[in-house]
Amino acid sequence: MLDLVISNVRIANREGCFDIGIRDGRIAAIEHALATDAPRQDMCGCLAFGGFVDSHIHLDKACILDRCLICEGTLEEAVRETAKAKAGFTTEDVYARAARVVENAILNGTTAMRTFVEVDPRAGFRSLDAIRQIRRSYAWAIDIQICAFAQEGLTNEPETTDMLDRALTDGADLIGGCPYTDPDPQAHITRIFDLAERHGVDVDFHLDFDLNPSGSAIPAVVAETKRRGYGGRVSIGHATKLSAMSTQAASELAAHLADAGIAVTVLPATDLFLLGRDRDHLIPRGLAPAMLLTGSGVTVTAATNNVLNPFTPYGDASLGRMANLFANVAQLSRDEDIGRAFDMVTVNAALLMRRNYGLEPGATADIVVADAADPLSMIREIRQPIAGWKNGKQTFVRPQPRLLRPAS
Repeated sequence: MLDLVISNVRIANREGCFDIGIRDGRIAAIEHALATDAPRQDMCGCLAFGGFVDSHIHLDKACILDRCLICEGTLEEAVRETAKAKAGFTTEDVYARAARVVENAILNGTTAMRTFVEVDPRAGFRSLDAIRQIRRSYAWAIDIQICAFAQEGLTNEPETTDMLDRALTDGADLIGGCPYTDPDPQAHITRIFDLAERHGVDVDFHLDFDLNPSGSAIPAVVAETKRRGYGGRVSIGHATKLSAMSTQAASELAAHLADAGIAVTVLPATDLFLLGRDRDHLIPRGLAPAMLLTGSGVTVTAATNNVLNPFTPYGDASLGRMANLFANVAQLSRDEDIGRAFDMVTVNAALLMRRNYGLEPGATADIVVADAADPLSMIREIRQPIAGWKNGKQTFVRPQPRLLRPAS
């Protein structure tokens, strides 16, 4: 009665190897040995999991290094250069660049992502149209949430509010704001929440993206979240101010975030590249204290953010690599903390996106197999995904490399 068996796989926190039986796009059974005549793919003891989940990426402005200057390497320059470039974006151009990144993400084991898409007088709706097409084109391999995003403010460009409203009507899944680029951050936060309530969608802010410990916008977002009963529906990215605070001050804000039900996404590649440029020695890492936040009960994720643009002139959409980068920079060593780094790009990210996740009978058969013994080796060694399935249909294969030893 099974359509397929993915056999001889390891599963995190379970002893031994298992067979995963798939029927009608769902996991029908997980047993040490399934007796069936269904087609079988032997994965030779490799690790199976639900795939990586990228909770924060910008597909619309990826791969634009050929049209931008990077002289200062600062956030201000990145916003400025990208604003100039996106005025010339076409739907076809955005689609082609986004497809390049999405295909890399699929090959690197990602089964779901949340992408921010800028909607404003410069971008118009061209990027949104392109990413909606991307979502349809690659639905066979990856689920894509679209966050209509105000990168360059609202109070300074009131027309952006109406454009975001239309984007939410025309297919965007949630709303995103960026208070630190707005002349009136509090009004920006309020307007984003107003749009979210009007359309019944979640909220995701870029927030506190600097190394000045004062002036955090977290209290304002916490207050709005609680006032509107939006717990579990709000997330913030960057939050690098927390890294510049004392442990006591950061812990107090972490407790407020946990109490309000607000998730936090750490973005290692971008935060490391852009921050601390004014220092000539002892340059700070500038990452939000993820382990402190996790210990306070906050849902914490790690994500790609930008790829090959002025915000991050690197990237391959590999969340295994990103989790390794985070673990290295955060100086993680204990097994339990390395495990948490794996959770940040899998189960935690799915929770932030309010997705069902995991390998259990009845679950959607979204499965990735990696050349690893367990999640710890996958993060420590950046072990590679070798095969993936979406709704029970195989989406990619990456043959394992092998040495060609001399005959002697």
